Amino acid sequence: MNCKNCNNNLRDSQKFCDECGAKVIQNRLKPKVLAQQVNEQFLCVDNKFLRTFIDLFRTPETVIIGYINGTRKKYIDVIQYFAISITLVGFQVFLMSTFFKESMDFGSGFAEGFNASSAKADNPFKDIDFNSINNYQGLIYILTVPFSALGSWLAYYIIGERSYNFTEHIVINLYYSAQVIIVTALLTILFLVLGLNYFVISSIIYIPTFAYLFYVLKRIFKTTFWETFARFLLVMAIYIGSFMIIGLLMLIIVIIIGIAIYK
Repeated sequence: MNCKNCNNNLRDSQKFCDECGAKVIQNRLKPKVLAQQVNEQFLCVDNKFLRTFIDLFRTPETVIIGYINGTRKKYIDVIQYFAISITLVGFQVFLMSTFFKESMDFGSGFAEGFNASSAKADNPFKDIDFNSINNYQGLIYILTVPFSALGSWLAYYIIGERSYNFTEHIVINLYYSAQVIIVTALLTILFLVLGLNYFVISSIIYIPTFAYLFYVLKRIFKTTFWETFARFLLVMAIYIGSFMIIGLLMLIIVIIIGIAIYK
């Protein structure tokens, strides 16, 4: 018998491949087998998802550094964990666009003040469709990961802390982002059910996400509070600065294209 993942020779009594670590599947895929796999991954008390979720709060360095150093079986793979978070965001967006459309309303007072900031025809905010922006929330999360990874890698590179390369910083930020996205999506769904406005929810959740990043950086790099705080500020400065530079470049490109078209 050979492993179906790496073609390594296996004994008939083996339950896991000693080459790639994959579970040996001998039964055909049936509803019962599929249900058992779902239960093992997500529903049982000792499942990988719950263990990963809890330990990313309790000891994030164990999950993240462990993955970087090669521990890949105890916790959910970083790409899979991030994919789960994006799937959950898709479910959140579906609920908001179908059952909780009123949650995207600013409220009459805020909306009037927002639009009255420039009540003329040149108001840059008058045509913004926040519902459309919300529909691309998953894509926005995906696109922000390289920027956050660049921020953390460059910040620590500048101060001489070069234990992890850029790819490893992507892993750090993928686990961090996935955890934040999962918590944010679950709390958003809960608060929507309770009747809260989406923008109120966002304001409540916004600050704790940065506090969690501070906590993750402190645990991974094992620095003091003030050392971590200084590095956190540098990470955020580079993160915001890179967004501004990319945005400026995109604006310049759009202007150049527009000039070329209307010439």
